[in-house]
Amino acid sequence: MEKQSMELVVGMEKRCRTHRLVYERREPKLQFFLLLYKRIRTLCLEHPAIDVIHFNDALVASFCIFLPLKSGIQYVVTLHGLDVVFPSSIYHQYIFKRLNRFHRFAAVSNATARKAVELGISPEKMTVIPNGVCVDAIPAHSAEEFQSWLSEKGLVLSGKTTLMILGRAVSRKGFSWFANQVLPLLDSDEFYLLMAGPFRFEPSWRERLIYLLPKGFRDKLMLFLGYASDEREIRKVLKSYPNVTHFGKLASSEISLLLQHADAFLMPNIHIEGDMEGFGLVCLEASVNKALVFAANVDGIPDAIQDERNGLLLPSGDAMAWKERLCEFVKNKEKYKVQQDKFCGFTKQNYNWDKMVTEYFNLFQSMVEEEIIANPIPSFEIQKQEFVLTENHIK
Repeated sequence: MEKQSMELVVGMEKRCRTHRLVYERREPKLQFFLLLYKRIRTLCLEHPAIDVIHFNDALVASFCIFLPLKSGIQYVVTLHGLDVVFPSSIYHQYIFKRLNRFHRFAAVSNATARKAVELGISPEKMTVIPNGVCVDAIPAHSAEEFQSWLSEKGLVLSGKTTLMILGRAVSRKGFSWFANQVLPLLDSDEFYLLMAGPFRFEPSWRERLIYLLPKGFRDKLMLFLGYASDEREIRKVLKSYPNVTHFGKLASSEISLLLQHADAFLMPNIHIEGDMEGFGLVCLEASVNKALVFAANVDGIPDAIQDERNGLLLPSGDAMAWKERLCEFVKNKEKYKVQQDKFCGFTKQNYNWDKMVTEYFNLFQSMVEEEIIANPIPSFEIQKQEFVLTENHIK
């Protein structure tokens, strides 16, 4: 979400006059939310030509649902996934449905759109705009670099099939599920699992405190805070399986090195009630690095990975299906490897940030034109559009 927010703001600034209202960690997050409407109102007074106000997730938008909307301005909300399915009946009944007061919604995937409509958002207000990925030239890393880097980490994996998992350790991503349910079905002398992403190798005092809470409340709190709910299980995995290594957070160049030379990239997501993978951006990042992507066919992932076009989709939560496909891959590596360039090309052509920003710009423009038709202003010039982008997650 952070990357999507940044790319959208930067891209829109190249197309029209754009005003940022961005949480940049210079104040408590609660203060940012509580002052959001006041800041929007001040911006609108200072810049009366503003046409569109965009909220980049439902949480941001929810802080404005009980406040008056300014006449002549169109409001649009991006929906990602968790901000739709967050497991709270109070949220769905009294907050989420009230988002219908805004004019349009842009869901990052068809799965997110369907869930939002199911939970009360008007279908005629819904559009789907998939996320993108950076398609700029990526420096190539040699196999020798990869082996040297592994050696520095104390690993000698020559001759093994390396599987890579990347991302935050949250339960829906299925990291510990794969390690506990699929890895034991594979030959430990053949397969080695490499994991990377933000990770605490020792439990913090906050984690110990959270696990003292009742499970139902704890699960909701973890979701709301974006807490790494799978870390505890992954620590057990690291102690139990000698063919698993977690590198923790890596530099982008190191991630590219891994993606380019691991034999396969995995996204083994599982269904978690009250949570969902809105899109699956990390799959696209793997694909543009020419990684062979095996991903679970669940939530919004099929909007990012189209089976046999830029990756391979497998049944979510079906350990035997994953085992059989990976074993078949090992027996026919060359057959799979020749598809990587094709998969990478498809991703670059169909998923890029410029394409995403253009779709948002076209949406905003159509909303402005609809407003002009409904309320004609003879002196209005469409070239002078001004937009406000409110973002929660830009670093």
